[in-house]
Amino acid sequence: MRQAWIQSKEALRLRMTQPQQVAPGEPEAEMPPYMESFLAHLRVLVGVPFEYLVPDARLLPDESIRFFYLDRSFADRVVDGAIAVGKIGTREQAHHQAHEPAVRQQLDITERIVRSIQMRLGSFADLKSANDANRLTNGAADVITGFLLRSAAVSGWPQMDVRAHSTDLPEHLDPSSAAAQNAQLRTLRLERLSPSVMIALFQGIPALVTIEEPHHGVQFGVRPVFAGFQIDERKADGEQILVGSDSKPLFAPVRAANQRVLSIASLRRALFKAQNADSTMPQQTGGASLAVEVLNPPWRQRFEGTVDHAGDGGGRQSSGFLSSLSVAVRVSQPETRVALEAAIQNGAKP
Repeated sequence: MRQAWIQSKEALRLRMTQPQQVAPGEPEAEMPPYMESFLAHLRVLVGVPFEYLVPDARLLPDESIRFFYLDRSFADRVVDGAIAVGKIGTREQAHHQAHEPAVRQQLDITERIVRSIQMRLGSFADLKSANDANRLTNGAADVITGFLLRSAAVSGWPQMDVRAHSTDLPEHLDPSSAAAQNAQLRTLRLERLSPSVMIALFQGIPALVTIEEPHHGVQFGVRPVFAGFQIDERKADGEQILVGSDSKPLFAPVRAANQRVLSIASLRRALFKAQNADSTMPQQTGGASLAVEVLNPPWRQRFEGTVDHAGDGGGRQSSGFLSSLSVAVRVSQPETRVALEAAIQNGAKP
């Protein structure tokens, strides 16, 4: 008869070489909530030292943005490293090998609520329950993309709105419209790593990323150009009047004694002249009409996929981020109506 320790040793050997012998079980029933939350945060790089993400400062110079794919293997190894703290022998190693696939599959789902946890939108149990009810039927992990931004804009506008969309959208489309909402990707993480560095992670591959000044209020202003200042002519509802795909500018006159001070009376006369020449512009009704014309909504910067010529000899139209993708950058202002609605939602008053 074989001694008990020999049988135990043989059982451990079989568990190490054939981990499928151990029933995987339900990870929800085996992982404590605090552990599942901690590992899910690691999956989206929360707590990972910055030098592991950017090993050389020259990879992310000042006033630059870098788009990337998140290597799922790298994220899995980070989780493995955290779990390895509790693996003190062959028994724990065998247990980990048997349950690792189920744990990884569960973390693929739980990582989607990390940002909601950080924003304190609910308890972990409530957020996890709602997320599990809406999880994908195949349980497959999504591709995760993102960007690192180092800029003075991060510290100057800490509450910038960042959105990613799976399809390219028209420049003047309302972000709250159904078309924009349906194409918007889930933001897994949006966080400042330092006063001037921001990281963003998205669930899926975006074709368009927009970064927009925060809608803290409504302000008036003009746009400086080489020859002075100008405003964009608008309709009565605040929508810009376009000439092709560009706005229709109107030069704003300044005082002769001070080139930095607008001449409001001359500006009013210029607007009245433009209104008579263009029936789509609102007729003068006092200060309200002038206010609509000189509203200065927050600026929006668009990052769009462009033609990628890597490896194919002729170039192709990309549908998202590629390893050697060049990104077209375009800065625009959203419609006045959109800015007003966003400001009202944020509790601002004109």
